[in-house]
Amino acid sequence: MRSASTNYTPIYFLASLGCGGLSVSFFMYLMFMVKHKGVPLATFEFIYPQLTSGALPIQVMIAVALAGIILFAFLHFRYLIWNIVQYWAFRKTPEAEAMRSSHEAVSFMAVPLTYAMSVNVSFILGAVFVPKLWTIVEYLLPLATLGFLIIGTYALSIFLGYFTSFIVHGNYNYAQNNNLSQLLGIFAFSMVAVGLAAPAAMSHMRLTSGLAFLFSTFFFVVALGLAFIKMVMGMSSIFEHGIDKEASASLWIGIPIITLLGISAIRLLHGLDHNFDSSSSHTSYLILTGAFLSLQLMFGLVGYKAMKKLNYFDDYVRGSIISPGSLALICPGVALFVFGHFFLHHGLVRNGIITQFSTIYFLVQIPLVYLQYLTIKTMFRLNRKLFVRS
Repeated sequence: MRSASTNYTPIYFLASLGCGGLSVSFFMYLMFMVKHKGVPLATFEFIYPQLTSGALPIQVMIAVALAGIILFAFLHFRYLIWNIVQYWAFRKTPEAEAMRSSHEAVSFMAVPLTYAMSVNVSFILGAVFVPKLWTIVEYLLPLATLGFLIIGTYALSIFLGYFTSFIVHGNYNYAQNNNLSQLLGIFAFSMVAVGLAAPAAMSHMRLTSGLAFLFSTFFFVVALGLAFIKMVMGMSSIFEHGIDKEASASLWIGIPIITLLGISAIRLLHGLDHNFDSSSSHTSYLILTGAFLSLQLMFGLVGYKAMKKLNYFDDYVRGSIISPGSLALICPGVALFVFGHFFLHHGLVRNGIITQFSTIYFLVQIPLVYLQYLTIKTMFRLNRKLFVRS
């Protein structure tokens, strides 16, 4: 049994979220480096023949990827269960009530955000480890759509509760919101959008694909519109008061949001191509992934420079100061790694700029693998500091 080293807050759900994201990140190797003709993702039927009889480098890559998926999926569900137990005890306390009526109410959006990640992790575990699961996928995709809709509705109920309070009472405190933490709600909606985009892209049933497309579009547009509002409000407060040091990690929250919206757009385009007689050119994916990656890198550079000047990494990562908000550092690393693979394969390989499995292909992979390593290292360091044995 594990207990938090500080008073509980829903932000601790980010520990589970980060582990789930790392599990997904290891699936990227299988997704793009194991051939799966006729199926939109690598499944058991394509992975295990390569694992048992493929070339040695491929066998090693698959073994490492599978180990990473299992390890971080286990940690994801471990921290998820711990958080659910803590959250159910916390939500009826005076502290939780006070949080709901303040700008910190956005912290509750970490709950549906993490639940949506759990559905993604479960889907990957099923595809990779359950034989012939894809033969019944048309029955599973409507269930996945329903699951994401339930989570999306839950997220909307939380968001509307505190957002309308700001509108009605005008009690939004700009001085205390000199960061981008309010984007956590947009992060949750983006996670729901990308989850719903999966059935839109993968289902061959027009009804399933079409409904998932429409639902995904709803959360996509909601996330995009609210992101503009929250960015303007957050940056206005930052420029006036300066960034709050403890919450400066929120400068990177745009990176996972861009990843989720970018993958949603790719999946929605796939759905249109497969089921609705649309035809997206390869160059459109190059433009889309290139533009989104450029924006991510800008978020990354600005955030890193600001946190470096504030000595955030020395104090909150390598130092002794404990802050649950530091868990927000994990998702940007995961997101940049994942979208880097989408840019590499959908943008560069698909357009013939780089040949898959060529020397330059693996050279491009080096900074991505290093980023994944740094993210894993940071995650274990933060979890050791934030969680202690009881």
